Amino acid sequence: MSWWFRRGARRDDIEVAEYCATIILYQAISKLDTLAVISLVVDAPVENAKLGRPVIRLADQAWVEVELPKLGEPPPLAIDVYSTVSTDQARLEALTLVSALRRQTAWDVRPDFGESDDD
Repeated sequence: MSWWFRRGARRDDIEVAEYCATIILYQAISKLDTLAVISLVVDAPVENAKLGRPVIRLADQAWVEVELPKLGEPPPLAIDVYSTVSTDQARLEALTLVSALRRQTAWDVRPDFGESDDD
């Protein structure tokens, strides 16, 4: 069974290192619409939607998930890019996604890697 399908299992059952790079989306848009647009931009389907944790595969061992603001909070949305390989791969995939979203949408998206604003 590949790592991708094991991701749906409980975290207690499987230890998969996850490195994350976050992209911030500064538009008021639903999670489903965000996933649909990302799916079109990267030409990859939304997977695991029926399991309650929809993801879009970006590359081998890298995927994207969308986190909604807490109830009643305004945007921004967090688009989390995960990797099982390294933080560098997660960041590279995130930057690639930012570039594609900027080229193909009117969205205001920015990487937020938890470092200084000079990134």
